[in-house]
Amino acid sequence: MNKRWLAAYVKMHHEKKVRDHLTSLNIDNFLPVQTEIRQWSDRKKKVERVLIPMMIFVNVDTEEQQRVIRLPSIIRYLVLRGEHQPSEIPAFQMNSFKFMLDKTDNQVDFSSNNLQPGEKVRVIKGSLTGLEGEMVNIDGKYKIAIRIEQLGCAVVELNASSVEKINS
Repeated sequence: MNKRWLAAYVKMHHEKKVRDHLTSLNIDNFLPVQTEIRQWSDRKKKVERVLIPMMIFVNVDTEEQQRVIRLPSIIRYLVLRGEHQPSEIPAFQMNSFKFMLDKTDNQVDFSSNNLQPGEKVRVIKGSLTGLEGEMVNIDGKYKIAIRIEQLGCAVVELNASSVEKINS
């Protein structure tokens, strides 16, 4: 059966519960989170920050797609305006997004704003070596952006000297 990546909307603050439940059902899923240190007045604590609130990605076949949508915390799949089927996210975009989150030491941000296209680049040094994306300048800082179709861009700060331009 062909599997494909879909984005599912979940109830607010249910992202981690849904991830754990899907994992227990052996359904391939990806919840973009990043660990960060939060400071309270009396202590510091490591917490998982969900990058895209109220959303989880699932890599499913048709049967699993039906099982997922029946879960109580799942609201609906991402469907483009005028379409009736859930919108498929290309596997190479998901793989790049997962790679970025796994390998970077810097904070990853997700923006649904329409980011202007940047120059196509490949990272040639550092923890993100091999990652291909777009070099963009946001508030005077260089960042590499990975586009996730229909949703927006994941961006992480990067030294401009650690990338090379890709000629299309």
